[in-house]
Amino acid sequence: MGHLEPLTPQERFKKDDDGLNVRARIENIYSKAGFDSIDASDLRGRMRWWGLYTQRRQGIDGGKTAILEPEELDDSYFMMRIRIPGGLLTNQQLRVIAEIASEFGRDLADITDRQNVQLHWIRIEDVPEIWRRLEEVGLSTGEACGDTPRNMLGCPVAGVEADEILDATETLYAVNAHALGNKEYSNLPRKYKTAISGCSRHCTLHEINDVSFVGVRHDDGRVGFDLWVGGGLSTNPKLAQRLGVFVPPEDAVEVWGGVTKVFREWGYRRSRNRARIKFLVDDWGVEKFREVLESEEFLGRKLEDGPEAIPKSGARDHVGVHRQKDGNNYVGFAFRTGRSSGTELSALADLAERHGSGRVACTVEQKMIIFDVADDSVDVLVEALEARDLPVNPSAFRRGALACTGLEFCKLAIVETKARAIDLYNELEKRMPDFDEPVQIAVNGCPNACARFQVADIGLKGMIVDDGEGFQVHLGGALGHDAGVGRKLRGLKVTAAELPDYVERVLRNYLKDRDEGERFATWVRRADESLVQ
Repeated sequence: MGHLEPLTPQERFKKDDDGLNVRARIENIYSKAGFDSIDASDLRGRMRWWGLYTQRRQGIDGGKTAILEPEELDDSYFMMRIRIPGGLLTNQQLRVIAEIASEFGRDLADITDRQNVQLHWIRIEDVPEIWRRLEEVGLSTGEACGDTPRNMLGCPVAGVEADEILDATETLYAVNAHALGNKEYSNLPRKYKTAISGCSRHCTLHEINDVSFVGVRHDDGRVGFDLWVGGGLSTNPKLAQRLGVFVPPEDAVEVWGGVTKVFREWGYRRSRNRARIKFLVDDWGVEKFREVLESEEFLGRKLEDGPEAIPKSGARDHVGVHRQKDGNNYVGFAFRTGRSSGTELSALADLAERHGSGRVACTVEQKMIIFDVADDSVDVLVEALEARDLPVNPSAFRRGALACTGLEFCKLAIVETKARAIDLYNELEKRMPDFDEPVQIAVNGCPNACARFQVADIGLKGMIVDDGEGFQVHLGGALGHDAGVGRKLRGLKVTAAELPDYVERVLRNYLKDRDEGERFATWVRRADESLVQ
C-alpha cells in the first residue's frame, strides 16, 4: 500500500509529477510542437487528468487489441471528455459543445452513461483553444479521466421533479468544486466515481459507484443522504454497501473528503487490478471502513446512524413527458446509443430555446432532457424530436439500449459496439413490434463494463468468436430491488451475425414462461437453462 517499491508504472509517473501539472506542457510545448513531441508518460498517463485519451488507430481489428504495443494502437488524435456535473447544461454551454464538435471533432459527439460528452478526432494543436471556449462558459475537461474524482453524477431533473426527496444540486456542485483541481485528491489509487442525488427513482445508480450520497428522509422528517461505498463493475463486479449513516447536506463535502482520503491512504496501490475502493471495502467490511472514516486521522468524529434508502425498481431514465413542480414539463428522449453530432446538438439547442427555457441535461442512460416546456409546446417539441429520429416514446429495445465507445475509437475494445447495438434494436423492433416490457441490452466492447453489461437484463461482452466478432452473454443483471450481477452463461458465445436470432429467442421464451408481472431479470434467475440458450 502507498508508495512502496516496486511501484507500478502508473504509480511511478504519478509520484514523479502530479497529473494536473501536464496542462502547462500541453499549452506551452505539445500544442506548438505537435503530437510527436509528447512525452510517453504524459501521452498515456497524465493527459488523462485533463480528459484526453489517444484514440485507436483506424483499421486495427479487435483480434490485435491485446497483442500490439500501446504505441502501435495509438492514433495521433484524441478522445476528449467534457466534465458535466449532474449532466446539467445551459443553452450557451450546449451551443459551445456543439460548435467545438463541429469545428474540431469531425462533427461527432457521444453522450456517455456518466453524463459526459465525449468528442473524437481532437488534435493536440487545438486543445488550448477548446479549453478556452469551454472555460468561458463554465465547463472543463479537468479530471474527467485518470486516477481522480471523475465527473460526479446527479439526478438530471433535480429541482424540477415533483416527487424528489431533496434537490441535491447545490450539494453536488459544492462537492465538485471542492474536488476539481484539488491536489489533495489528484493522486488516488485508481479512478473514483461519485454520485449525489435526491431522486426518488435512484437514477444515478448508486449501487455501482465508488461513493454515493443517496437521498433519504430521516424518521424525524429531516432530509439528507444515505452513504454507500465500494460499488464498481469491470472484471470484478461488486455492488456498493451502506455505511449506515445519515449525512446532512451541509456535511456532504466533509464526509466525501473523508471517504476519499481513506481511499487515498489505504487503497491497494501495489496492484493495479485491485486498486479500486471496492476491494478495500470488501476486505475490511463496512464496520471497519466506518470506524477508520470516523477516526482522528480522517473525520475525527462519529457520524449519525441513519435510515436506509428504499430500493426501487422500474424505469430510472426520465424518458418521456413529465410534469415539473412548477407546472411546466420536461421531455426526455433517446439518442442512438448516445451517438450524436455537433450539428444535431446545435439543433437541439435551438429546440430547447424555442420550446423551453433552453436548459438541457444528459442522463446516465445516454439520453437527454429538455426542460421548462409549456403544455401547449409539448406536442410540437415531441414532433420535432421524432422528425430527427430522437424519440420521446422509444421502443423498449431502443429505450434500454446502451453501448460503449467500442472498436471505432477505443484501444481496449475487441468488437464494434454502437453500430451493433443500433442494428440490434432496429431488428428487434421489426421482429417484435408489440414487445413493451422494460429490457436493458448493454453492448460492451471489452470486459471493462463501460456500458454496465453485468447489471443489464441482457449484457453482451465483446470477444472474438469463430475468428470474428462475437459476444459472451450475461443475463439477468439488475439494480434497485433484488439487485445483482447477471448470470454468465457458461460456454455461450454468440457471433455478431447470430445476435438478433439469439436475443429474439430468449425474449420470446420469457414472454411464454414468465409469471404475471415478473420482470425479465427475475425470470432469468429461475429459468431452465434450455430457455436461455
